[in-house]
Amino acid sequence: MWVEVLGWIIVIVLFAVGMAGTIYPILPGAVAIYAAFFVYGFMISFSPFGWVFWTLQTLIVALLFIADHAVNAWGVKRFGGSKASIVGSTIGLIIGPFVIPAFGLIIGPFAGAVLGELYARSSLEQSLKVGFGSLVGLFTSVVAKIVLQLLMIVLFIIWLLV
Repeated sequence: MWVEVLGWIIVIVLFAVGMAGTIYPILPGAVAIYAAFFVYGFMISFSPFGWVFWTLQTLIVALLFIADHAVNAWGVKRFGGSKASIVGSTIGLIIGPFVIPAFGLIIGPFAGAVLGELYARSSLEQSLKVGFGSLVGLFTSVVAKIVLQLLMIVLFIIWLLV
């Protein structure tokens, strides 16, 4: 009995860490949620989950990884950004939350994209436009991650109830 309770506690913590990872990129979002399924399986039971469950969940995780990087790049490109601004935005997304804990997630990608575009010899106006595009990509990515990760959790619950 205590193993099941511990299993559920770990599953819930992993779900919470996964959802927090949608906003704080250093946390292992989808991976934490995916790991929760294995924790449930090892500590409680794998019997509710067949190949359809694992295939759907694996496809969602793959889609999340692709979307996470592609949507940010899309936002920068959509607003006329260069490869340098995409790289700058990505670096800012990773470093920003550490340098400026409260606002680094927003300032980091914006500043990285602007600096990258300035490095590519664009005007300040164009660089600011690309920086805005990085924020559009970031927020679009966050919304997509929230929806897909919630879908992972809902599918888990459905599989348990069916």
